[in-house]
Amino acid sequence: MTDISVRPVKDSDAEALFTLIGGCFAEYEGVFLDRDGLDSDLKAYETYIRELGGQGFVAIKEGALVASVACGPSGDTSWEIKRLYLSASLRGTGMGLKLLRIIEDIARDAGATHMDAWSDTRFLRAHRFYEREGYVRGSETRDLNDISNSVEYYFIKQL
Repeated sequence: MTDISVRPVKDSDAEALFTLIGGCFAEYEGVFLDRDGLDSDLKAYETYIRELGGQGFVAIKEGALVASVACGPSGDTSWEIKRLYLSASLRGTGMGLKLLRIIEDIARDAGATHMDAWSDTRFLRAHRFYEREGYVRGSETRDLNDISNSVEYYFIKQL
């Protein structure tokens, strides 16, 4: 992973984020990227995350954006993981864990006592990753009412 750098996300990363996340969605039947709906935050993601009071990062390999992650406050003592996506070639390499640790440290430094995550019910590999890293799936779900008919599971980790 020495050939991969991590830097703060920029608004100018929009097309690369659409490509990365759209590619991840395409791995699942019935999951679609909605540039003008649920996924419109990606058009200016740096601004979106900053306005939430959070931070976002991307991983770059050979000039290409290959992973993303962000976090932001979701309550008085909680922060939420946002947009943790890795290109297929990076899964299992430790990059997801590296990005997760970056945002957990940011949340902890900001005084968070726990981290929240929401994950589409179809993203089974992501669920295994979260659970392996100490996140516990709660009973709560949420329906996003989007073009993919997404329902998400809730995960929480004490920091």
